[in-house]
Amino acid sequence: MSNNENNPNNTENQGKFNYYWIYFIIMAAFVALMFVPMAGNTREITEQEFFQKYAPTQDVEHVAVVNKDYVEVFIKADKLAKADYSKVAKTKFGTPNQGPHYYFSIGSVDSFLDQMKPYQNQMRLTYETKGSWQGIFFNLVLPILLIGGIWVYIMRRMNGGVGGPGGQIFNIGKSKATLFEGESMAITFDHVAGLDEAKEEVREVVDFLKNPQKYTALGGKIPKGVLLIGPPGTGKTLLAKAMAGEAKVPFFSISGSDFVELFVGVGASRVRDLFKQAREKAPCIIFVDEIDAVGRARGKSMFQGNDERENTLNALLVEMDGFSSDKGVIILAATNRPDVLDSALLRPGRFDRQITIDQPDAVGREQIFRVHLAPIKIVDNLDIKRLAEQTPGFAGADIANVCNEAALIAARKGKTAVDMSDFQDAIDRVIGGLEKKNKIISPEEKRIIAYHEAGHAIMGWFLRYAHPLLKVSIIPRGVAALGYAQYIPSEQYLYTTEQLTDQMCMMLGGRVAEDIVFGRISTGAQNDLERITKMAYAMVSIYGMNDKVGNVSFYDLQNEYGFQKPYSEETGKIIDEEVRKIIDNAYIRTKKLLTEKRSELNLLAEELLKNEVLHKDDLVHLFGKRPFDEVLIDNATSKDSAA
Repeated sequence: MSNNENNPNNTENQGKFNYYWIYFIIMAAFVALMFVPMAGNTREITEQEFFQKYAPTQDVEHVAVVNKDYVEVFIKADKLAKADYSKVAKTKFGTPNQGPHYYFSIGSVDSFLDQMKPYQNQMRLTYETKGSWQGIFFNLVLPILLIGGIWVYIMRRMNGGVGGPGGQIFNIGKSKATLFEGESMAITFDHVAGLDEAKEEVREVVDFLKNPQKYTALGGKIPKGVLLIGPPGTGKTLLAKAMAGEAKVPFFSISGSDFVELFVGVGASRVRDLFKQAREKAPCIIFVDEIDAVGRARGKSMFQGNDERENTLNALLVEMDGFSSDKGVIILAATNRPDVLDSALLRPGRFDRQITIDQPDAVGREQIFRVHLAPIKIVDNLDIKRLAEQTPGFAGADIANVCNEAALIAARKGKTAVDMSDFQDAIDRVIGGLEKKNKIISPEEKRIIAYHEAGHAIMGWFLRYAHPLLKVSIIPRGVAALGYAQYIPSEQYLYTTEQLTDQMCMMLGGRVAEDIVFGRISTGAQNDLERITKMAYAMVSIYGMNDKVGNVSFYDLQNEYGFQKPYSEETGKIIDEEVRKIIDNAYIRTKKLLTEKRSELNLLAEELLKNEVLHKDDLVHLFGKRPFDEVLIDNATSKDSAA
């Protein structure tokens, strides 16, 4: 079945098609008639032909000069049988009481009259003034038809008969929210994995929508607004849909950018119309995605004067306070920028419940993998827990992408089921981009890349607080990645100075290895240096991890300081000096360790040149177990025993 057969607006579109084509055909027919000679009872001749062929005879009865523009020649009725006049005589219609005739154009009336003087006694000469039907059409009928057609078109657009909701002039202030209800709400909490805490938070809202009397009977009030906060791809929109699916109530979905238009007052009108529709459908859920597009803090715009976005926000604030909570209308909103939202939007009584949706931990990722692996044919011995461990920092959308990429990779290889190697390739592709084995790299460049990545791997292997190595590769990927080292970051929320310093040394390992081995450096450490610089500035100016600057933080996420720095030029100079000192000390420490481990560096680089890809097990085979893994295991065991 085609999409057109399922389109409810198919009849309307068909009517629009017929209407405009009929109007176009009528107009084309009128215009075409302008290029058709006069009616079939006439025949055009030239002025010279008239005076040479027709005037000298006694066949002409009447000559009429019309509008001083052309001449009509009428033949006597008893002469129409002649062969010369047969084409005209065969027609039975013509000018009333005059019959068929000839006509020709004249350039000058005076010249024509001079030539007519010899024949004035044998034919009657008259002067006539009349309008042609072509002139009447162009001067009167055509403008009326055009104006009428344009008027009908505009009225149909205004009344919603043509063009759909987005193009109707009078509907510009109507809400653009999409309504989901009935069978379209098939998503439930079973389709949402890895968000156990968030689901528990919103179950109370779902329960209120199902059984509001349970809460109102005791005088309780359900929160009017629930704000979902979290990074992109963590499942905020999915959780909102699952809430509507669980509650079995209508679900209005709209983006924050759909409120704001160029025209003044349109956004506020759409807000009012949305809440009007919601009250009619109550109990229901209004979901505003990316609410920061309309809910940004007021008064911080660089432009003065009327701000349509602020007007829209004001209307939203009023509407959220303007309906009673027992109406059963609950607002959900999602954003990944809660810091830019207006404080009036977040106060109790509006979005008074804020639910943070973080990136899932290892257990949550395993649950998400199981959801997305359900429709995929996988091998029986696939270790899903290992997949979850190898994807730290992945959101639900990233995991869905990994599963899809793995299925595509297995299909290209002609496999009947997706195995672990396909998922490993999919993870590499999501992290680093498409593998480019055919990229031409000179042997010298390849050797530099090998030592660069080996430097990262060695530093990560022999530093206590570095992330455990998972894989190191010198196969180019993506746009600019000529090689990469993949680690498994520890899932923690607090970092010490020692941990951050070890991370900086690990990132400097590639640059230092080039310096030690080749005596020169390349541009391959650009991304490493960017990350190191940001980390060092954060340690000094945000985290208060520098003795000279002190326990101060110049973090300005909400731009409270405007475009001015919250510190003096002297303090800024000290910050720059301390940042450089931290990076220089990390460089010296990295160079010292790599010099001590020069033999291990050479061995690993040669293995990379030979095999291109090495995993953690390969490094264990080369160097033995990582020294600090045993310490971490012992610490964890002692903590468990103490507990």
